[in-house]
Amino acid sequence: MIYTVTLNPAVDRELTVSSIEYDTVLRSISWQTDCGGKGFNVSRMLRSMGMASCALGFVGGKSGEILHEGLQALGIETDFVWVEGETRTNISIVTTDHDRYLKVNEPGPEISSARQNEFMEKMRNLIRAGDWWVLAGSLPPCVSETMYGEMIEIIEAGGAHAILDTSGVALVHGCQAGAYLVKPNAEEAEKLTGVSIQSPQDAVKAAQRIHELGSGVVIISLGKSGALLSTDQKSWLASAPEIEESNPIGAGDSMVGGVVWALSCGFSVNEALKWGVACGAASASMDGTAVSSLTLVKELYDQIEIVELV
Repeated sequence: MIYTVTLNPAVDRELTVSSIEYDTVLRSISWQTDCGGKGFNVSRMLRSMGMASCALGFVGGKSGEILHEGLQALGIETDFVWVEGETRTNISIVTTDHDRYLKVNEPGPEISSARQNEFMEKMRNLIRAGDWWVLAGSLPPCVSETMYGEMIEIIEAGGAHAILDTSGVALVHGCQAGAYLVKPNAEEAEKLTGVSIQSPQDAVKAAQRIHELGSGVVIISLGKSGALLSTDQKSWLASAPEIEESNPIGAGDSMVGGVVWALSCGFSVNEALKWGVACGAASASMDGTAVSSLTLVKELYDQIEIVELV
């Protein structure tokens, strides 16, 4: 089973405008509302690939109900902890030609100690050896930056595998707790390691520093340059396929979805990297925060070259 954890989810509202201007009223041409949150995006990608997952996290209020009903409508199983307060709403404003965007994220509701303990107990009861857990996104207000690390220790001790996609201090604690795989982007990896990533060799150097923190597998997404995967012994670089980019928001989450899909199917880590890059590129070619079909993912997969770096 694959579980996706989104501790600070959101209702994502996207408005499309002809151009972005300041100090004036913008008129939207179209709009859409989606279930937002990095873990939810992973579940949506998995659903598109024909694989089930269960989405966990904290939700509250009317926005929480929107997320619950929206995910259920997509055929995604949920098992939430309901909290006091209102789940946040995030606003994106994008231009019709997709060359500019603004994104504003609310902080999210505060989570009481009782609800945090309830979530941890739920997780302990769900863990089974061989399962995959994707922990993704920011932490809610008043939640300790060690929470992901605590979760990872429990997951790995139970014989399951933890994949972490977050940033900052929470990422440090997750690595130190022994996450099976972490996936920072280049900017996050630079901040974490102090290595300026200007080339694949720089990415390898940054990945090795992340290994030293405790994570076994590191994937650093490099945007249009593809992605690097590193173990403590080898590194591979996957090229990015040619696409007409529509909206890059959420592409990294789709990459994680492709990676965990491949790993759960028994593919090697370097093959999982190719599937991840294909899923990320496919989603980046879609309008809004839509995820792509398995058909397009397979087409892009065949275009990707992967080379071992020495």
